Amino acid sequence: MERSCFTLDLGAVRRNVATLLRAAEPAEVWAVVKAEGYGHGAVDVSKAALDAGATALCVATLPEALHLRAAMRNARILVMGPVSEREIGEARVARLELVAAEERTIPEGVRTHLKIDTGMGRWGLSELPSPTRDVVGVMSHLASAEADPAFTQLQVERFREATMGLGSLTRHLANSAATLRYAEARFDAVRCGIAIYGISPFGGDPADEGLEPTLRWESYVALCKKLEPGESTGYGRRFVADRPTWIGIVPVGYADGFRRDMTGTEVLVGGERRRVVGAISMDALAVVLDAPVSDDTPVTLLGGGVLIEQHARVAGEIAYEIAVGLNTRSGRARRVAVDG
Repeated sequence: MERSCFTLDLGAVRRNVATLLRAAEPAEVWAVVKAEGYGHGAVDVSKAALDAGATALCVATLPEALHLRAAMRNARILVMGPVSEREIGEARVARLELVAAEERTIPEGVRTHLKIDTGMGRWGLSELPSPTRDVVGVMSHLASAEADPAFTQLQVERFREATMGLGSLTRHLANSAATLRYAEARFDAVRCGIAIYGISPFGGDPADEGLEPTLRWESYVALCKKLEPGESTGYGRRFVADRPTWIGIVPVGYADGFRRDMTGTEVLVGGERRRVVGAISMDALAVVLDAPVSDDTPVTLLGGGVLIEQHARVAGEIAYEIAVGLNTRSGRARRVAVDG
């Protein structure tokens, strides 16, 4: 039996894009599919997003863009991170778009977006140079759209002032949170990542934003055993039974993306919520059971009401970090895409 399986719901991806299109109208929606589509599968997510009406794809690196170009000959692809001089030539050949965010010459012969720093404090020009014929867009990056309305409004106004008179260029600023909350931030296009995957940018229930989780992660109980009082499970004896206790061992661990700091979260065992206990190891985790179960009882680690936002809260992290840490590519798990 396979250790675990990731199932990507392409129908949910499309419905999430449709939700964002309604929120962003009349702006375009550009799908952010960096980090292997936030761990979900970049090519599958990209194709579904474009089918649903997204008009461009955004990645962080040239290799990510070339990976997509090999699968999608005509897709519009923007590389948002820095590139080397050598990579500029590769981008030109592959018909990619680049971002100019440093005080240097704008690349020639490749469609370019000028990035201005309005408060993120990372890459970005302090002021916009005169656009050349290869410049097609101007952009910035919001620092805290999910939590700080005042600073978000300040960034929006800085961007608006900096781009006045550049109506011939595509202006894009909003991320998922701003697309859902700030009409004034939408301009000509929005760059949405986390919401496309059905994960709330605000850390709450995605259904509150009209979003559907797109990934399901399933495994099974490989061993069911009874601990007597004083007996423990896992490294460091972090869980010691204080009474006769049934536990189930699931063959998934931090090498698969189920992080050690997610101890205490809940998963579904045979459809019932059960708590993860003890130290999560590289290849296994333990759950407390009310009663013994068969050794092939299904376990749902994500999906079916088990939210990645819940795991993130337990871990004290953001859902983004949990998502991109899922190991869907190494052969440890099966990965399938379905049209739900």
